[in-house]
Amino acid sequence: MSRKKKNYTFENIEVVDAGARGKSVAKAPDGRVIFLTNAIPGDIVDIRTGRKRKAYFEGTATKFHKYSDKRAEPACVHFEHCGGCKWQHMKYEDQLFYKEKEVTNNLQRIGHIELPKVTPILGCEEQYFYRNKMEFSFSSNRWLTYEEINSEEEVDSKNALGFHISGMWDKILDVEKCHLQEDPSNDIRNSIKEFAIANAIEFFDPRAQDGLLRTLMLRIVSTGEIMLVIQFYKEHKEKRELLLNFVLEKFPQITSLQYIINGKANDTIYDQKIELFAGRDHIFEEMEGLRFKINAKSFYQTNSKQAYELYKVTRNLAGLTGEELVYDLYTGTGTIAQFVAKKAKKVIGVESVPEAIEDAKRNAEFNAIDNVEFYVGDMKDVFTSEFIDKHGKPDVIITDPPRDGMHKKVVEQILKIAPKRVVYVSCNSATQARDLSLMKEQYKVANTQAVDMFPQTHHVENVVLLELI
Repeated sequence: MSRKKKNYTFENIEVVDAGARGKSVAKAPDGRVIFLTNAIPGDIVDIRTGRKRKAYFEGTATKFHKYSDKRAEPACVHFEHCGGCKWQHMKYEDQLFYKEKEVTNNLQRIGHIELPKVTPILGCEEQYFYRNKMEFSFSSNRWLTYEEINSEEEVDSKNALGFHISGMWDKILDVEKCHLQEDPSNDIRNSIKEFAIANAIEFFDPRAQDGLLRTLMLRIVSTGEIMLVIQFYKEHKEKRELLLNFVLEKFPQITSLQYIINGKANDTIYDQKIELFAGRDHIFEEMEGLRFKINAKSFYQTNSKQAYELYKVTRNLAGLTGEELVYDLYTGTGTIAQFVAKKAKKVIGVESVPEAIEDAKRNAEFNAIDNVEFYVGDMKDVFTSEFIDKHGKPDVIITDPPRDGMHKKVVEQILKIAPKRVVYVSCNSATQARDLSLMKEQYKVANTQAVDMFPQTHHVENVVLLELI
């Protein structure tokens, strides 16, 4: 017989902080932490708990006695249901405050790092419509609001084109207007949805694994070029061409129109063949005179304008004079490597994804940059003493690892060769702090600056300059 889960109710509790993953923090009368998803610091609320852990609760604010002066009116009508922009109800200056605070706390608490004076976080000039890439999913069984479920009115259409509801792999929130990508993003998405419904082009059912329209990926870059990739579950030439020709006629500004036929269980595209329907199979992004060729599978920072600011911070902290050999670890498509190349003697980029390295090589050739070299392989296996002997000991290392941080062997190799400076770019300051703690016997943190790439969310990048002691 299962034990019934016990819920607790706490009244008149002040929310005191913003924690990890965008959750706010309150404290129960016994001192245990309560994590909330629908309140911000300064709110005074009644709380009903759900999941209880040994050291904390997870709960929901059920009544607001006082609203925080940090509150803002969410711009998006989908705010309460869409998990994409969880901090829309907080003023932007307060978002920046809590992002910087989280980074500083992680470096000090996890890494036990002695910090210099922290350079203030670099905010984003555009707080909405800043993403260059969006991915939307089709569904024939959309997520229904509680009002719709409890209403006696019959739901006229269950087709949806939007985002997955958090924790519900088969439920899609139908999006009317998204505030993350500039026009004509919303017009393209809504027009495709309306045309598909009007012409009986079936939306995908993930449970039954049936239907036609599966996903839509849209890239709109700062050059004005547009890439649209539509993923179909199966081939239906007549309906596919009907839809793609409609898109082409209604949106002639689309630079690259492509499609995928994907009948496998998941909708990832990286193992799929992408077919070109019209235009080029790529678009171009520009940054400080450099042009980067982006195809459907390419990785590129999703906030183009703020990526430029992030890379400038990285280059400035590297302190290059034109005489340095630079290693760019986890180089991706080589954007940072090429961005700093004109200030360096030579740049060596290493990345584990073969397609990314091919993009890096092509872009370097396209930009006529002849002092960069790119190598592919697992970082811990490539970045060895033999590799260093062959290519030279770096004066500066720039490292931009994934969220998990650097492999322990990579950290050990950095300590072994001891470059004068290390610039560590991170999208996860907790794993960054862990890695820095392994290096603090040889390196001091000379500078640290957070950069906000994703307004209205809790995500933040951080750049740290390490100097040999």
